[in-house]
Amino acid sequence: MPSNRMVAMVAAAAVIGGGAGAAIVTLADDGGSVKTATVTTADTSANVANSDLSVGQIAKDATKSVVEVDATSPGGGQSFPDGNNGSQSAEGTGFVYDTKGDIITNQHVISGASSVKVKFSDGSTYTATVIGSDTATDVAVLHVNAPSSKLSPLALADSSKVAVGDGVVAIGNPFGLDGTVTSGIVSAVGREIASPDDTPIEGAIQTDAAINHGNSGGPLLDLRGGVIGITSQIQSEGGGNDGVGFAVPSNTVKSIATQLISNGKAQHALLGVTPADTANGVRVATVKNGTAAADAGLKQGDVITAVGSTHITSSAQIRAIIAGHQPGDALTLTIRRDGSSKTVHVTLGSRS
Repeated sequence: MPSNRMVAMVAAAAVIGGGAGAAIVTLADDGGSVKTATVTTADTSANVANSDLSVGQIAKDATKSVVEVDATSPGGGQSFPDGNNGSQSAEGTGFVYDTKGDIITNQHVISGASSVKVKFSDGSTYTATVIGSDTATDVAVLHVNAPSSKLSPLALADSSKVAVGDGVVAIGNPFGLDGTVTSGIVSAVGREIASPDDTPIEGAIQTDAAINHGNSGGPLLDLRGGVIGITSQIQSEGGGNDGVGFAVPSNTVKSIATQLISNGKAQHALLGVTPADTANGVRVATVKNGTAAADAGLKQGDVITAVGSTHITSSAQIRAIIAGHQPGDALTLTIRRDGSSKTVHVTLGSRS
């Protein structure tokens, strides 16, 4: 009897305003039915085209960089006549991040796994090591000792520049159907989704491109072939694709992956304010003592109108910007205080 195949589908949250029973669920699936001196990293803009490509061209160029991730976890101890110990496995997707052999996927795909294997589009399979994972953002980095000929990194695009209506392409392994390509548009930006540990993931990208169980950890690409996010969740009443999917934004992925590769764990940037939406920016409702905001002199009642050159219109937007940075990063805030505009320089702290 074969090993039990586990549908790693986690109900994360009821959707406000959704139909009865609608929920956001992650997308790992059982797949059942049908040291180098020079490193090319996934955030090199040179790897992104300068003009829009066809879906077919993106598929041709990117599919070789997309992998199937098979994570095996201990089962409940049940034994079968053929000696199988009842182990469970979940299938997801990942993509090549750099020429060292680092692979990006979702944390929930490999959560609790005792062994992980990665299969490339040509069918070659390698045992993967988990370099690090972060439940707060649902990002994980794997490593495989594969030849350089198989390691063609996908470039990370700037998710802050994604706009509603932009064309997108998703590549993954829904229900074990490897190399599946779907397309659609960006339906919304700045969504908030729940991570595996219920921490809000800010700046999520909503898309109508068909994604299903097994797509978890796969790339959502713009029409220049850059990764704008990793497909992670769907809103669905029945568990299948209803045209409402969500991707963790690439700027968050880049920040977390960089840390995981460097030291195996991730810290999360902290400004130290409680933001509140206003008509013309984001008001500072509270400032926590001992944080970056307090050190920089931010005060209750200040209104943040810009971070760098980015105009701020919502609390979710500023939370997403902070989430896309690392502790120690320096930001310039434009604030309005007592009717006057002022520039404040902040060095972000850490919340973990």
